[in-house]
Amino acid sequence: MTPPDEWQRLDPRMLLVYPVTEIMKYIPVLLGSVIVGTTSGNPLWSLIPVLLVAAFGVARWFTTSYRIDADHVQLRSGIVARRTLSVPRPRIRSVDVEADLLHRVLGLAVLAIGTGKQTDKGEEFKLDALDTSRIPALRAELLSHTGQHAPPPADGVVAPHVSPSTLDESGVEIAHWRAAWVRYAPLSLTGLAVVAPIAGLGAQYGLIDVVSESAVVRDLDDDTAVIVAIVIVGLTLLTLLLVNLAACAQYLATWFGLRVFDNGTTLHLRHGLFTTRQMTLDLARFRGATLNEPLLLRAARAAQLEMIMTGENPRQKILPQAPRTAVERTLDELLRTRRRPHDTTADADWSQAAQTSPSGSAATTQTPPASSRVAVSLTKPDVAESAANSPAPQPITGATLGTIGLIEHGPAARRRRYTRAAWPVGGGVVVMLAIVLAGADLPPWAWIFPVLFALVMVALAEDRYRGLGHRVLPGTTGPTWLITRRGSLDRNRDCLEAPGIIGWTVRQTFWQRRAGLATVVAATAAGKKAYLVVDIPIDQAAVLIEAVTPGRLGHR
Repeated sequence: MTPPDEWQRLDPRMLLVYPVTEIMKYIPVLLGSVIVGTTSGNPLWSLIPVLLVAAFGVARWFTTSYRIDADHVQLRSGIVARRTLSVPRPRIRSVDVEADLLHRVLGLAVLAIGTGKQTDKGEEFKLDALDTSRIPALRAELLSHTGQHAPPPADGVVAPHVSPSTLDESGVEIAHWRAAWVRYAPLSLTGLAVVAPIAGLGAQYGLIDVVSESAVVRDLDDDTAVIVAIVIVGLTLLTLLLVNLAACAQYLATWFGLRVFDNGTTLHLRHGLFTTRQMTLDLARFRGATLNEPLLLRAARAAQLEMIMTGENPRQKILPQAPRTAVERTLDELLRTRRRPHDTTADADWSQAAQTSPSGSAATTQTPPASSRVAVSLTKPDVAESAANSPAPQPITGATLGTIGLIEHGPAARRRRYTRAAWPVGGGVVVMLAIVLAGADLPPWAWIFPVLFALVMVALAEDRYRGLGHRVLPGTTGPTWLITRRGSLDRNRDCLEAPGIIGWTVRQTFWQRRAGLATVVAATAAGKKAYLVVDIPIDQAAVLIEAVTPGRLGHR
């Protein structure tokens, strides 16, 4: 067996995959060459680009190698311009495994290493591709600094019969995908995202002009108005059907067979129909979870679950559209069974957050003008000390973080919601009055629209107020939790650990000051970097900060 610290090549079976993948990427160019070769009377010319692209794919295998030593993982690649990617092993935060149909037929998979840093596509650290029998041992080696259990055999080789479907199925299963959940797929905008580019491509190539200039459209008259209306209704229903089918197809292709395992130190996800994907996430970087409830999903009593982690996707989804009860159960299991060790990269997380936190929400000692906001900051030693001294989370008794009631923000916050909703309605009425005063005639039924619009805005304002809320769950043997909720069309319920908060910002706009309200921003190195408690009474802001991070209230 090749020593692990020497340069190694990828699996030779990739010589069957690389040419195919390269040809698929250059299909438009190859089609053009076929057309040119056919029109020139010599179709053999069209084979030259195909052979060149296939040869380029084969050459990639001969010029790609990797090495794993005690400190770094290195990938060397490039045909004309050689380059070497090097990743320190302690900075490895996740290991993802993907396998499309061709890879699965050949018993191969693509292993990608995540460091939490946003990289360009060409800078991604991917080993494409490895024998699936080698991946469990390699994954365990790359994540050995996380302290995960079940080390590989002494010889470092897993039995050849191990398949991608059985990798990392250890620990407690906290989520299992159900086929009935596909009914929630049309309640998102994924179907529209699939159909819209196709419709836009058709419009770009003159589909609208063909329809508008057709004989049927040119010969329209009063007798055909009913037929036109029926056709429009039919096209609308057909579009909705296509959008729903596209959403269901995308949902099945992405999340089919999802299973989530928690072994106490890492979280393993496996899902996918045609292209299977496996993810291993280090729970030492776990800082909380977000229960996402868009309006349509909320109406169907469904939701989605996302993780809040340092150095990972700000919205790392672990459970797609699913019944609210299933999401709450998964959230409860994730928080109850988790035991995370001390995160040795707390200092790195602190510095990263200080550099990348959005404006107006970063933990900083620079205080903006007192008329607009008040910054409350934590010092770096305090954060490191808090992370070191915080015990592992303990079971949460009583109601779960997904169901526990939140504190309302009072009548001032409600008035603010209604005031903000009244502005668009008032603007529309002013425009209509200006049209009338200018001498134009508006039909009486036109005034129905501002009334309907006002009713919609009233309902939206009330729903936005009902979506406001927060709560602090003080820890006894575990960390304190900050729960905050806001939004209407896209409502989020964020559950954030207090040890993950590195600073606070209390800000007030002109109208918030007049209403006695404020927005409290918890800055963290994880997830979206800033989590807001919106329109809380100003006299409760300091109380909230002291309750979540006692003894670390900064100075105004």
